[in-house]
Amino acid sequence: MSENVALSCTKVRVNYGSFRALDEVSFDVKTGQITALLGPSGCGKSTLLRAIAGLERPSDGDITWEGESVLDTPTYQRGFGLMFQDGQLFPHRNVEGNIAYGLRHLPRDQREHRVAEVLAIVGLEGFASRSIESLSGGQAQRVALARALAPRPRLLLLDEPLSALDRTMRESLSVELREIITGEGITSIYVTHDQDEDFAVADQIGVLRCRRPNRSDDPGQPAPHRHSRGRVGEPGGCRSRAFPGFCEHRTRGEGRRG
Repeated sequence: MSENVALSCTKVRVNYGSFRALDEVSFDVKTGQITALLGPSGCGKSTLLRAIAGLERPSDGDITWEGESVLDTPTYQRGFGLMFQDGQLFPHRNVEGNIAYGLRHLPRDQREHRVAEVLAIVGLEGFASRSIESLSGGQAQRVALARALAPRPRLLLLDEPLSALDRTMRESLSVELREIITGEGITSIYVTHDQDEDFAVADQIGVLRCRRPNRSDDPGQPAPHRHSRGRVGEPGGCRSRAFPGFCEHRTRGEGRRG
């Protein structure tokens, strides 16, 4: 394994009874890299994210962090931060109370300092005492991001974090999300069904079809190439496989291939 690889999924399968939700998904995420998983609803994106987080036990395969398997590590001990589609903020707590929820082990002064720090990172200085009901949709998602960032996770998992917002807000926040995540240097996996959102945020993109990521694109690729369909070996589909589950592995900043 490369010394720069933080997270590795190797032939991960998830079954629900006789139904196979994920089938031998394999990919690596380098330290500090944002990897996006793109695909339609029901293709297994969220299932894969839940398996990485420890909320689902894979039926087969392995998930490792820096070379060590995390399958037997409880969710709360993995050091992975989660941000969901609806934010899942606590309505009975104010903004500060929500962000500080994962910082209960810290002394009060350190909690307050970290809350102020992450509010500044997400552009919500002065919002600590605001109620959740008083926030706009975009502000609420910023608070959810701040809560996920507050414990300084080693991996950030984002499950369709902008899908509940209108397109104008999604386009604006997707750019800001990338700036915030890269600014913090956090290794991240970003799940969405919106390809424009993926290409705005990610360094590496895996497209899930037929319950496995079967393509990885450079966000700089022209749209006709991005939209090509097909299975491995078919014209317009994947031409090579750097490792199982991904084809044509590419990252932001690489030269375009013809």
